[in-house]
Amino acid sequence: MLNKILLKKYSEFLESVDIEINGIRPWDITVHNPDLYKSVFFNGSLGFGESYMKGWFDCERLDLFFEKILKQGIYTEIQGIPLFLGKVKSKFRNLQTLSRAFQVGQHHYDIGNDLFSLMLDKTMMYTCGYWSKDVSTLEESQIAKLDLVAKKLDLQPGMKILDIGCGWGGAAKHFANNYGVTVIGITVSKEQIEYAKQNSDNMDVEFKLMDYRNLDEKFDAIYSIGMFEAVGYKNYREFFKIVRRSLKDNGVFLLHTIGGNESMTTTDPWIEKYIFPNGMMPSASQIAKASEEFFIFDDWHNIGPDYDKTLMCWYENFVNNYGKLKAKYDNQFYRMWTYWLLSSAANFRSRSLQLWQVLFSLEGSERTIKNFR
Repeated sequence: MLNKILLKKYSEFLESVDIEINGIRPWDITVHNPDLYKSVFFNGSLGFGESYMKGWFDCERLDLFFEKILKQGIYTEIQGIPLFLGKVKSKFRNLQTLSRAFQVGQHHYDIGNDLFSLMLDKTMMYTCGYWSKDVSTLEESQIAKLDLVAKKLDLQPGMKILDIGCGWGGAAKHFANNYGVTVIGITVSKEQIEYAKQNSDNMDVEFKLMDYRNLDEKFDAIYSIGMFEAVGYKNYREFFKIVRRSLKDNGVFLLHTIGGNESMTTTDPWIEKYIFPNGMMPSASQIAKASEEFFIFDDWHNIGPDYDKTLMCWYENFVNNYGKLKAKYDNQFYRMWTYWLLSSAANFRSRSLQLWQVLFSLEGSERTIKNFR
């Protein structure tokens, strides 16, 4: 009885954005188990994602499905009780303390270098590419992104640079090899550190397994590409304070981060449980408030639509290479991973999420503001 009531409710809900249950268009969903409706009713977006992982429904183009509901702003209506509980938990507890800092590394980045090496490109950059006019491939977009960062930081030979959240070392190696700088990269992932240290013996780079709160050196420039999403709103100001303390007087800092349109204190419950524990997307006002008194803004650049293209490339690489991975990563993992990649692409396509590169300098700095684009 409840399933019938909920079927009517969700049919009307989806029809309002041109989605039909058991329809034939690529963005329509095909329901295999009617328990899907109760799962969504009681568990919101967490139940919806888990239902997909279980095979309770399918959709030929999940990215188009999510694009439709996100553009109309109705996705928040199904996030439900788990989102509310997440907000309560984050209000009374710092979910990104130093003792918890390595959880995201263990849960996500340590999944396996075999997976990421087949999904990403040769640079092993796991963040948004920069799809400028002369770019046609994923690898080219990542190199273009790194060269854009170098231009904004005005990298010069002999500089000592810090990479906060260095990943598999792609950015550090690129800057050391092409700009003559010394780079120290830090990450909370053991798998990333092991990979980064490979083939780096003759490069002016050093990789450390450590949290940013343990920094005690000075640098000419600092960048953080795709790490700030793991800092947490209760630590934003401390993060900027530490970065400021770690810069020389004429230093500069570039923050490359996903951004949200509203200030939040938690993240989607499904993402929290299965993809990025303790993560959250900062808003523009949260960044501005947290950096106040420590930095001045030189440039704020939004390349959010480029993340849609990047994620779709990762999706295609993962799907095309899954045959090499399926012995280790089962069908439920496949459904989880593709659900995440496609729903994320839709978030950027619908402009629900942004990708910002924010350039900061210090008051009294002699740096000249340039046109980077």
